[in-house]
Amino acid sequence: MNTRHVTSLVAAGAAIVMLLSGCGSTGTSNSSNASDSNIISVYGSEPAHPLFPGNTTEAGGGKVVDQLFAGLVTYDAKGGIHNEVADSITSSDNATHYVIKLKSGWKFTDGTPVTAHSFVNAWNYTANSANKQASASFFSTIEGYDDLQKPDVDPKATLSGLTVVDDNTIDVKLSQPDSAFPVKAGSHAYMPLPESAFKDPKKFGQHPVSNGPYKFVSWQHNHSIEMVKNPDYKGNRVAKNDGLNFKIYTSPDSAYADLRGGNLDFTNTIPDTALTSFQSDKSLKAYNEPGGNTLTFTIPEWLEHFGQNEEGNLRRQAISMSIDRKTVAEKIFHGTATPAVDFLAAPISAYSKELKGNEVLKYNPSKAKELWAKANAISPWSGEFGIAYNADGTAKNWVKAICNYIKNTLDIDAKSIPMSTSDEFLSNVDSGKMTSAYRSGWGPDYPSADNYLVQLYDSSSADGKGGNSGNYKNPEFDAMMDKALSAPSTEEADKYYQQGEEILLQDLPAIPLWNQNATAASTSAISGVAFDYGGGPVFTALTKKQ
Repeated sequence: MNTRHVTSLVAAGAAIVMLLSGCGSTGTSNSSNASDSNIISVYGSEPAHPLFPGNTTEAGGGKVVDQLFAGLVTYDAKGGIHNEVADSITSSDNATHYVIKLKSGWKFTDGTPVTAHSFVNAWNYTANSANKQASASFFSTIEGYDDLQKPDVDPKATLSGLTVVDDNTIDVKLSQPDSAFPVKAGSHAYMPLPESAFKDPKKFGQHPVSNGPYKFVSWQHNHSIEMVKNPDYKGNRVAKNDGLNFKIYTSPDSAYADLRGGNLDFTNTIPDTALTSFQSDKSLKAYNEPGGNTLTFTIPEWLEHFGQNEEGNLRRQAISMSIDRKTVAEKIFHGTATPAVDFLAAPISAYSKELKGNEVLKYNPSKAKELWAKANAISPWSGEFGIAYNADGTAKNWVKAICNYIKNTLDIDAKSIPMSTSDEFLSNVDSGKMTSAYRSGWGPDYPSADNYLVQLYDSSSADGKGGNSGNYKNPEFDAMMDKALSAPSTEEADKYYQQGEEILLQDLPAIPLWNQNATAASTSAISGVAFDYGGGPVFTALTKKQ
């Protein structure tokens, strides 16, 4: 059996052949955390959208979708990829043509088979702008994508680059080289969907039929999402437990209190109030490991004084240099975060501490004042500067801290703006209705710099088609990303990604703050806690003593 180990980025030359075999609620005590079952109750937040994989770009829904669906490939803890539903993914013509062979015998939880049509129909649905799926930009390099973004597009129009050869074969033609295609093929956007998803999308989003490690049971909005082990799952992530109950909380403090009280089994969201004590709490098991998540805040260009121009860039740089990241990390994160030096995270191969222009990420009050004065010479400052965040998360203290730094350094009115729930907050972000800066960040969908850079800052990901919620557009940056995707090796691709980052350090479409560790806590009965390449918990590995 031929194998190829792929790390944080796959760069294709003339051919890449992979035949990789994969070995609200405050949390009341009426959960399925029963002592006589191996159902694991875990921290959750209300998903921002119905449970369509291609429309899931936030943690609340992402954690759920990850457990329900299986894609072409999976990722190991080091970022290597292993075939899941795919039997092989073969590249040719300088990574502009891929042939995907599927394994036979896979089926959805309604008993229908997983075929090439299941993937192609799902990809077409997600890519078509008429369906308003948040991950449409993941398909931007496939032929026909631009036609699907036209305002009057037929909702049934499809990507011209996709062909179903037979039930187990997909032919993919790209409009440009994309060496990261085999890597992102395991992300939410690329998950297959059964025919029932298209017959009644509204019903499916509330009660998904899937093909992953778990089978959906119920979604009681703002209370819980329950799933049980899928006995027909044939992939790499076989569950060691009988199921999961995502208990939905509006406060991490409430979840942590439930954990300490034995009414929750596991959480990977440690509240600020517990960061100094959770690792020494003898009533729990604590975990703190390096991770791949980034914390940022976004200043959208539609705000007055913050256009993508000289004044806007000067103000963003001034604000960034007003913040003492090291002190905030020590005082608030207590050893669970490190100051950002670029737009990536340490597990990604393109990560670098030596980028030209990264001094904008260092605390320098005098330089910040100088840059702010230069911006005022272009257009005098007026109004206040606010940073919005969801109050049901863990951003409150650090948002307040950086607002204080901005206020004290630049002598302007800067304040934090709480929004009640993640649902409300993300709805405003996704619809482009934010009237202030807002907290942002990223937990990777796949282990590549492409995921952090193209999906967050490329023009193809703007205008509601991807994660570029601030609608940043810079043709120079886009061109550098295209060069990275065309590179014949990981090392060469990383050079282009880093040059692209140096452009971002000038424009600062988002302001990098910290890289977060993977932190979690569980009751003493839980074992098997592990984290993936990005620092997310591996829920399938959790087990509970009976």
